[in-house]
Amino acid sequence: MASRSYSNLLELAGGADRDQPLPSLGQPRIPRVMTASGIVPGLDRSDAPADADADAASVASDDQPDQPPRERTIIVANQLPIRACRGADGAWEFSWDQDSLLRQLKEALRAHQGRAHMDFVYIGGLRDDIPAEEQDKVALELYDRFRCVPAFLPDDLRSRFYHGFCKQQLWPLFHYMLPLSPELGGRFDRDLWKAYLSVNKIFTDKIMEVINPEEDFVWVHDYHLMLLPTFLRKKFNRVRLGFFLHSPFPSSEIYKTLPVREEVLRALLNADLIGFHTFDYARHFLSCCSRMLGMKYESQRGYIGLEYYGRTVTVKILPVGIHLTQLQAVLNLPETGLKVAELMKEFPDPHRIMMLGVDDMDIFKGISLKLLAFEELLTQHPEYRGKVVLVQIANPARGKGKDVKEVQDESYAMVKRINEAFGQPDYQPVILIDRPLHFYERMAYYVVADCCLVTAVRDGMNLIPYEYIIARQGNEKIDRILGLSPFTRKKSMLVVSEFIGCSPSLSGAIRVNPWNIESVAEAMDKALHTGEGEQALRHEKHHKFVSTHDVGYWANSFLQDLARTCQDHNKRRCWAIGFGLRFRVVALDTSFKKLAAEHLVSAYRKATTRAILLDYDGTLMPQSLFGKMPSPETIDMLNSLCRDEKNMVLIASTKTRETLSEWFSACEDLGLAAEHGYFIRLERDAEWETCGLSTDFSWKQIVEPVMKTYTETTDGSIIEDKETAIVWCYEDADHDFGSCQAKELHDHLESVLSNEPVSVKADLHYVEVKPQGVSKGLVAKRMLSTMQELGLQPDFILCVGDDRSDEDMFEVITTAVDGPYLSPSATVFACTIGQKPSKAKYYLDEPADIKRMIRALASVSDQELAMEEGEDPPYPFLAGDGTSSDDTWLD
Repeated sequence: MASRSYSNLLELAGGADRDQPLPSLGQPRIPRVMTASGIVPGLDRSDAPADADADAASVASDDQPDQPPRERTIIVANQLPIRACRGADGAWEFSWDQDSLLRQLKEALRAHQGRAHMDFVYIGGLRDDIPAEEQDKVALELYDRFRCVPAFLPDDLRSRFYHGFCKQQLWPLFHYMLPLSPELGGRFDRDLWKAYLSVNKIFTDKIMEVINPEEDFVWVHDYHLMLLPTFLRKKFNRVRLGFFLHSPFPSSEIYKTLPVREEVLRALLNADLIGFHTFDYARHFLSCCSRMLGMKYESQRGYIGLEYYGRTVTVKILPVGIHLTQLQAVLNLPETGLKVAELMKEFPDPHRIMMLGVDDMDIFKGISLKLLAFEELLTQHPEYRGKVVLVQIANPARGKGKDVKEVQDESYAMVKRINEAFGQPDYQPVILIDRPLHFYERMAYYVVADCCLVTAVRDGMNLIPYEYIIARQGNEKIDRILGLSPFTRKKSMLVVSEFIGCSPSLSGAIRVNPWNIESVAEAMDKALHTGEGEQALRHEKHHKFVSTHDVGYWANSFLQDLARTCQDHNKRRCWAIGFGLRFRVVALDTSFKKLAAEHLVSAYRKATTRAILLDYDGTLMPQSLFGKMPSPETIDMLNSLCRDEKNMVLIASTKTRETLSEWFSACEDLGLAAEHGYFIRLERDAEWETCGLSTDFSWKQIVEPVMKTYTETTDGSIIEDKETAIVWCYEDADHDFGSCQAKELHDHLESVLSNEPVSVKADLHYVEVKPQGVSKGLVAKRMLSTMQELGLQPDFILCVGDDRSDEDMFEVITTAVDGPYLSPSATVFACTIGQKPSKAKYYLDEPADIKRMIRALASVSDQELAMEEGEDPPYPFLAGDGTSSDDTWLD
């Protein structure tokens, strides 16, 4: 039965059948939480088959309780690196899938220093359907032998998840295909989205069965499981979680057409480290975060960081590599040598040139564009007819549907047309191989090919060029078959699409726009005319990179950065907030805590001299109520604080006189004088006075025309005159253009105001010009300085604000503790509104909370005043610790 959290989540997403059972491993179950990394209590190892994988044998046993836990990584992907088939006796037989990146990652990673004994657990699905009655047995066998935890999905759910949402909606969109019509990618389907949610939740439950949250790393792979970080973070706030996207990430203009765009972005941001193959993919992701979530990113010592509710989410850019050891082993196979010799006989003419293409038969691999370019080459260069052969290996498509059938039909028709137009009795221009090939056969074709063509219109990475380079490097055995001497320099030529992930890494390749048929044909001609010396130089450059940046290097680098990103997890306090897919974790300093009314009131009552600093906008008055009349209750509470001779009260605001006109009226009704800017009440009979203001604002005559020019050219930007400052805001403008204009405006203003006593500050969504030194921090410092001049040393300070401008006040107040302004026994309460990173040590959830606090403090002052005048206190008497027999007045 689905858990309550699972049911609620699906209800939030649009409803689901709560009674639908979820697949499980059955009994006996693998424990939900491991007692130590790599130790699974309750599993009897004595029944393990004799041919069990050596990896399983390396796992610590229960007979060694004192053995320190080994570093372990849980790798989560849509499919396990396992091949399954029925044996002659009808029993299931399992083996490692040596072509799987996840398996190669493990083997190659263990060759790196410090990783030799790392344990791995795999979580994913199987390609084959396992009958329900056999699932428990299969699950235990896979875990016992391979450390694999299978996620069994019902056929209908798996189809809606993989062939539905993943392949019909995410895959086309991430490859820049918009569903403009039902034939061009699938329109968004809420039922398919719910299937995607369900599968991500099932995979999370499988992780829960084996994870040790304090020790393990979790590494999630690819777009099939983009929601998993949210579900897992909800279970374990401090889980060490990385995510790597193996497909392209589209530009924000494409991505924002996804109806669940924010849900997916927020889910990814619940990972600690997010990896991409290229800077373009990362840039698009960061742009989406900026445009849709209003987030800001910056480079931090070479790393790109996103601040997300106090957590730093790191973005890593590193293309995956090939498994070098495996490729070299395949080159050494006898079958590979025999196939190379066979191909040499098939193409005996030494003057015949083979160009090779290896692609999946899908719409994004650009097979038809490659054929058109080859046809153009033969048309424009008759000298190549009879000499140049294009061998196109078409691997079976991973998806299915009408578009795959159209690609197949188009490819077959074009091959037929080219061969009929340019073929000769002993010459076939295009050889199309559409049957599945063994890997050694493919390596043999790489060996004999003079040029490799990869013209995909969009591809996440594509390792075909890397494999080609390693194959062309060959070995002694291959050299003998090819008739090459040991001193022969190896050479290769690559023509690659600029839209594939490996293109930036191959600086010696000829890069092309696959949509430009003539340009691709010219690139083919250039490759054919390149001299042997230049080919060797290009090959050596590529081989050096590919051989040093293999899959082990990639995996080791990712895990190193994941460990670095997570190293401070236990040094911060975490709060879980939000429901459903809006869930996130707020990470704050361990000293940051909620301000308790009892603590505050007790310290207030015991104090003899008090300093109170209150922000106006967003603190005393909610943001949505700017310019409206403060409630009589608010005015009465502040009046109570001001009448108390122990108190020094400051209220800070940078709003204009017009905005605060009703507030001024309220102050005058109380017999108080008020000025715009910063207000300060220093003595019971003193006036509210303006602090830190310059009387010369002639610089505004320079600023306003400049800002108006940028406002006219930046749609969505506005100018806000605060009297003490002038601000250019671009929050509603295009983010990228607004940021660019803000930088230009900042430089422009600094240039024209170089001789004026003002400062120019640029921050997220605004550029501000104000008199030098004017800030709320300056006002706080002046207040403390004035109190010192009056011979007063406060032993109680309350400072409350809600935004970045108040951080200056917090800094001044917190750093004044050890200075001459405060009493040695002073109690300082620096408090911000909302749980967020701040220089304050306390927080309250909303402005209403601070009003309740002020009401409590005002009641203490009124009680003390009443007792001095011999009257009965208007509120219940407070004990010395600030508590009361009736605390309802605090609510």
